[in-house]
Amino acid sequence: MTCRELTDFIADYLSGETPPDSRREFECHLKICPNCVTYLRGYQETMRLGRSAFDDEAATVPDTVPDELVEAVLSARSKSNAG
Repeated sequence: MTCRELTDFIADYLSGETPPDSRREFECHLKICPNCVTYLRGYQETMRLGRSAFDDEAATVPDTVPDELVEAVLSARSKSNAG
């Protein structure tokens, strides 16, 4: 398995959806390629952080938007439409 192939299979590997022979190839490649190990760890961390962004029960969404934010967005929008 090449590094490129590993990146193509990474999601299936982590979800357990790869056939056993492909899984073995994937794991053998990881044993000899420190760059792919680093990539895999980064991918896993990115997925963990993405999930945690939606799992935070303490986060609340305000019912209203601050006037300053509305004004800033409208100002930026009018500037982009003008130019």
